[in-house]
Amino acid sequence: MRCPFCGNPDTQVKETRTSDDGSATRRRRVCSDCGARFTTFERPQLRELTVVKRSGRKVAFDRDKLSRSIEVALRKRPVQEERVERLINGLVRRLESAGEAEIASRTIGDLVMEALKALDSVAYVRFASVYKDFRGPSDFEELLGSLTAPPREEQAP
Repeated sequence: MRCPFCGNPDTQVKETRTSDDGSATRRRRVCSDCGARFTTFERPQLRELTVVKRSGRKVAFDRDKLSRSIEVALRKRPVQEERVERLINGLVRRLESAGEAEIASRTIGDLVMEALKALDSVAYVRFASVYKDFRGPSDFEELLGSLTAPPREEQAP
């Protein structure tokens, strides 16, 4: 593993642990040149995923980008870090096991919205405001109305 500080290709593993949920291996490393310490994570990847953007452009799926967008929505919210990590792992597993190598960005956004709605309603609204490109207060009112509205019961024929 190359040192992210000085670029030296010779680093040593000082400590190895399995993450709390067992989905990743955490390694603490030290650079033999500059002495810098850093952490790496290893996760199994079921398949290479490609995201198809709205413009039609295709890019490689980036777990870190997904993680960052969820963490931004959850910033300063009282949600435990392990719950966030489980949510992200669950989303990635769903995407990888969907059977498709190419996934529309809309599908990913919808899955994130569904997961955030169940986890934290404020984070859900924050994410939705960016994802759905809100233009004004009426967009927020509509979304909040759908959050607070009682579930509709189906009537018998």
